[in-house]
Amino acid sequence: MQRPTFSELFTLLSGATLSSSELAQLRAWIAGIRDPSECLALVEAAAAGRPCPHCSAVRLHRCGRASGLQRFRCLGCARSFNALTGTPLARLRKRERWLPYLQCMLESRTVRQAARDTGVHRTTSFRWRHRFGPGAARHRPSTLSAIVEADETYRLESQKGARQLTRPPRRRGGAASRRGINREHDCLLVVRDRSGLTLDFHTGRGPVTAAQLRSRLTPVLSPDVLLISDSAAAYARFAAETGITHAPVNLRAGRRARGAIHLQNVNGWHSRFKSWLMRFKGVASRYLANYSGWQRLLDGHELKTPAQWLCAAVRQAQSRQVQTST
Repeated sequence: MQRPTFSELFTLLSGATLSSSELAQLRAWIAGIRDPSECLALVEAAAAGRPCPHCSAVRLHRCGRASGLQRFRCLGCARSFNALTGTPLARLRKRERWLPYLQCMLESRTVRQAARDTGVHRTTSFRWRHRFGPGAARHRPSTLSAIVEADETYRLESQKGARQLTRPPRRRGGAASRRGINREHDCLLVVRDRSGLTLDFHTGRGPVTAAQLRSRLTPVLSPDVLLISDSAAAYARFAAETGITHAPVNLRAGRRARGAIHLQNVNGWHSRFKSWLMRFKGVASRYLANYSGWQRLLDGHELKTPAQWLCAAVRQAQSRQVQTST
């Protein structure tokens, strides 16, 4: 059967009498149509002035266009690249649907909801979630200052989606084999200052250690910071080793606040994260950091449009390449 041309479709629509619901459906469909060049223009604007992603050289020359993107050749290593080379978005197709899909991420849609709304397969939707999310999640503050709250939240280890399990399966999530925090739990460390800047770190299994705190927190805390935490020994040891002023809150004794010394901000973030995470019906441990970064972006209200999210994913991937090469 031969497909009708646009002129034939337009003639049919012009002569038809559409109801209000049909008009609304038609407007929504037209509004969802995106020109791939719009997305590529945002990508190239975000990548303007980037050095070579292979050797970080800055001497480049134009080398034609491919797939709608300007290609460059490095005068240092003689390799070619475009604005997406080395970013999480490299080699992804259906570029006209990237911005509608990012709108679904801003609205916290599930994999199947986003696939249905953007017209892609659910496996494509899942792949895009874990490309766009981690790329933009690198958009994070470099330092925290003044009063900083630090606390962990723990989730039972999950091997959701794994082809082979390293333990007996648990029915509907199940429970740990013994009480308390142990190696069956994933640790998510969250630090947050009173201005609302937040950083998250997936430290692995079991309780957080002083060595983990030192490797994660030392680069991001100002020397004159006041660190507030619970009474875990790891925080006291970390503060003593780094010379950071430390104010513990003894939650077991029932003392949750001493004036400005409390953990209400970081615990509030934990509560919002757990409530938000419930819509996804379980998250695999290997993707926990991706989801915490996604929630941190939504909670911070810094990236409010799909265009901002797309540009952040491109820029942060490039800045990471520069830091790695140096």
